[in-house]
Amino acid sequence: MDPALLSLVAASVAFVGTHFALSHPLRAPLVSRIGERPFLGLYSVVAIAGLWWMTRAFRAAPSPDLAGSSNIGWAVASALTVIALVLFLGSLRGNPAFPSPAAADTAHHEPAGVFRVTRHPMMWGFALWAAAHMLLWWSWRTVIVAGAILVLALLGAHLQDRKKARLQGAAWIGWQAKTSYWPRWHRLASVGWLLWVIAVAAWLGITWLHIDAAGVPAGLWRWVS
Repeated sequence: MDPALLSLVAASVAFVGTHFALSHPLRAPLVSRIGERPFLGLYSVVAIAGLWWMTRAFRAAPSPDLAGSSNIGWAVASALTVIALVLFLGSLRGNPAFPSPAAADTAHHEPAGVFRVTRHPMMWGFALWAAAHMLLWWSWRTVIVAGAILVLALLGAHLQDRKKARLQGAAWIGWQAKTSYWPRWHRLASVGWLLWVIAVAAWLGITWLHIDAAGVPAGLWRWVS
């Protein structure tokens, strides 16, 4: 394997591995030893360092070096990224998974919006973004990073259920009973037209910026630019 790709694999494994380690087995002992706020500072530093390494390794790796997807693949990937933005943007409000003192109170509410689709809309948004980029079959560096994000999102969501049940107790257990880990895709139509409009507008803007940032026309701009 190309040394640059090996470095990217190592960076991706380190980024995902340190996230899981600090979020789960190491969190409680470190918080008890150094306190909550210093731990959050340590967590942030490690996450930023891992992301920096992965970004640097990604830029050094060759691209494109795979056959690439057809127009059908690009169309499917575009649709997936729109849905990913719907889930992500909808998760920013009223999310019981956020580290907030009011999170347990939020979990007592009836699920609304994207939480009727899945209780992990942010994680599934990341997962769909990753799946879309893997589907494009553009480069090994893209597949490696997207695969890492896919594992981080879906395994992270599963582990988050266990952690939140321990931290919030009955509140999270009740939230689990009212919601689903696996998305109920047929409920996407009921999240509200305004969220869809905002997501499509954000998608158009992000994919426009993608032209300069990645040198590749994405989304609608692949066909109209």
